[in-house]
Amino acid sequence: MNFDFSDDQKFLKDEARKYLSAHCTPNTVRDLIATPGVGIDRTLWDGIVAQGWLGVAIPEEFGGLGMGHIELCGIAEELGRVCAPVPLASTLYLFAEALLVAGSDDQKCEWLPKVASGELIGCFAAAERPGPVSPATIEAKVVGGRLSGIKVPVTDGAAAQAVIVVAQDDEGLGLFLVDLASVERTSVTTIDPSRGAARLVFDGIPAERLGNGKPETLRDVLNRAAVLLSFEQLGGADHCLEMARDFALGRYAFGRPIGSFQAIKHKLADVYIKNELARAHCYYGAWALREGGPELPRAAAAARCAASDAYWFASKENIETHGGMGFTWEGDPQLFYRRSRHLALVGGSSREWKQALADAIEQQPLAA
Repeated sequence: MNFDFSDDQKFLKDEARKYLSAHCTPNTVRDLIATPGVGIDRTLWDGIVAQGWLGVAIPEEFGGLGMGHIELCGIAEELGRVCAPVPLASTLYLFAEALLVAGSDDQKCEWLPKVASGELIGCFAAAERPGPVSPATIEAKVVGGRLSGIKVPVTDGAAAQAVIVVAQDDEGLGLFLVDLASVERTSVTTIDPSRGAARLVFDGIPAERLGNGKPETLRDVLNRAAVLLSFEQLGGADHCLEMARDFALGRYAFGRPIGSFQAIKHKLADVYIKNELARAHCYYGAWALREGGPELPRAAAAARCAASDAYWFASKENIETHGGMGFTWEGDPQLFYRRSRHLALVGGSSREWKQALADAIEQQPLAA
């Protein structure tokens, strides 16, 4: 079985890489950090909208291109390589996927065309406090079609026009669609200042339930988002390895490149191994996402665990390979380390995904 991208998909990835290399440099990320705002490079975002990437995985009947999730995985990988400061993950991996999984036809017809055209930025709000999200930790409640509660931190919550909120109602835990026009929002600081985050306060705001209240709906949305996020992490991990390799070949000590020293060779080899392990899991996850079969929970959790570990390790080793320069604000490695820590928490922490993987294996053991 061939899990690799097709020639057409590789062409799309190559074109995405060319575009992002030209329009999203480390200075693009730095300029955004230095400019107070909502954590989005509007010029880059408008360019991404013009490229049509927002409609890649959205069916044609809802205004998208209907290409599929594999193509979106390829774009996600290229976005991760440049640490892109745009709300694509919140809008597509979570908001749009929740609508595709649980939304009614009317909800899809109303909201998905706005996503595909770039008219709407969406976000996803689950956490209310530190620690795992579970029914016991969710206090946000919908009564009589109105939502009350607080969500923090919400990635891209300051820039989004709509949000899908995890909250309780008479049917139990569910997903609710909320227009953010009248919601109180306050920006919050996170480890990655190139990604905006906010505290959202809902005070009797109209909310519309998605889906039929099945308890597995939230997990299904998170599984799908996990695969897409893992590709973004994989792209970042690959770029960290390339940065470390290039620096090691160009930096001299004692009259020779530091890349010739065994200690540096071993560092880069370890990063390469973790990246390749993550790549195998990501590709399997992408296949499971496309097929939509019973393998998805296990494949998504494995991809998320492997990619989170690979990106963190690659970003850390990249800093150490750069030595004293790697720890400075002027150096580029810290941008990727911050993004690795941020992405590792979006949609659930590594600890939660490891538990999800264990549960998935227990419920569906691997074939002998």
